[in-house]
Amino acid sequence: MYKTILLAIISILLVSTIILQPDESFRASLQGLTVWWNIVFPGLLPFLVLYEIMLAFGLAHALGALLEPTTERLFKMPGEAALAIVFGWMGGYPAGSDAVASLRKRELVNRAQGQRLLAFAHMPNPLFMLVVIGAGFLHKPFAGIMIAAAVWASAVWLILLTSLFHKRSETTPNVTPVNTNKRRLNPVRSATLALQKGREQDGRSFGKVLGDAVSNSVQKLMMIGGFMIFAAVIAKLTEPLLAPFLKLGLSFVGPALFESHLGAYAAAIWNSDNIDAAFGCAVIAAILAWSGLSGILQTGYSVSGTDLKLMPFVLHRLSHALHAFLLTLLLWHPISWLYHKLTPNGGFPVITFGQYNATSIDVSMPLSAIKMDGLPVLWPYSIAIFGVLLIALIILYLITGRNRPSVHH
Repeated sequence: MYKTILLAIISILLVSTIILQPDESFRASLQGLTVWWNIVFPGLLPFLVLYEIMLAFGLAHALGALLEPTTERLFKMPGEAALAIVFGWMGGYPAGSDAVASLRKRELVNRAQGQRLLAFAHMPNPLFMLVVIGAGFLHKPFAGIMIAAAVWASAVWLILLTSLFHKRSETTPNVTPVNTNKRRLNPVRSATLALQKGREQDGRSFGKVLGDAVSNSVQKLMMIGGFMIFAAVIAKLTEPLLAPFLKLGLSFVGPALFESHLGAYAAAIWNSDNIDAAFGCAVIAAILAWSGLSGILQTGYSVSGTDLKLMPFVLHRLSHALHAFLLTLLLWHPISWLYHKLTPNGGFPVITFGQYNATSIDVSMPLSAIKMDGLPVLWPYSIAIFGVLLIALIILYLITGRNRPSVHH
């Protein structure tokens, strides 16, 4: 009852604020739309389509089968948890949360296992870190690699750390005879069977898979765009509450609090006069590990109908953000030194010299002042990548179709 009343009051306050500040709200929403349309949408669309195709043809199931021994021995989780981790780490949030909720509803994991798995499987999209942030936001692909490595390494570290203190009695999976037989197989054979099973469970033709993949990817990107626009407006309206951070020049705090994509972009254009590239990338890694209020709400929607709680999940997000931040700072200089030794005559200035390259973004410009023509545009690269991906998939389908043995003769 109290929660409903509180949400109603907050909603009324937000609507009233938008009515009182229509110009500011419109500019903020346009800013979120601009970043989404120019960078996030074209940067993620080809790879989300590829992810959907991988699911349809069983490749994600094969990776999950390969990771089952690791999840059971190191992470103290059932083998079925491997597939949820693969979905979350490859597809980004909320793909992992959807998979965990499905496992919990089918009682393949107990509540304690589901709660831990929910935190582990919630990860940012890998291509967003590598392509959109590295090539689009920072214009330095290696910076995206560094951020992704810090986010992934800190997540693995937290998984191992919590597994050490986890009671062994709680990790006994609900093993069926099928799973027992699968463990006796070698990893390659197990992955092959999982690949075949995943493909048989889907059963759609190549044309149907491709059409559904494009449709589902666009729908997911539309949801991300809606959250980005909403977060941009909320961040603008809550600026008076965040005045202490703004006085310190931390203009990225508002967007980062509500939406990770917009927060990463705000951190990328943040005034870097008094910071080096290591600190800037550490901030972006922490924002992605936190995932923003929108990512948390997406997870809450995914686990509705289960007994999984959001508060432990939120605490893990804060812990992951802190570890990702510290790990980026810890690894930056050693890896920078190593990279400088390997490429003394060239490479990425963001590593060897420790500075951002702002060829099309003025890093001293506040987030609200960014214009449409001041953003890097990934659409040409997206179209080219999508074309190459489509040609490769058609060739692969033709080869596998011709070489498929006939079992009816």
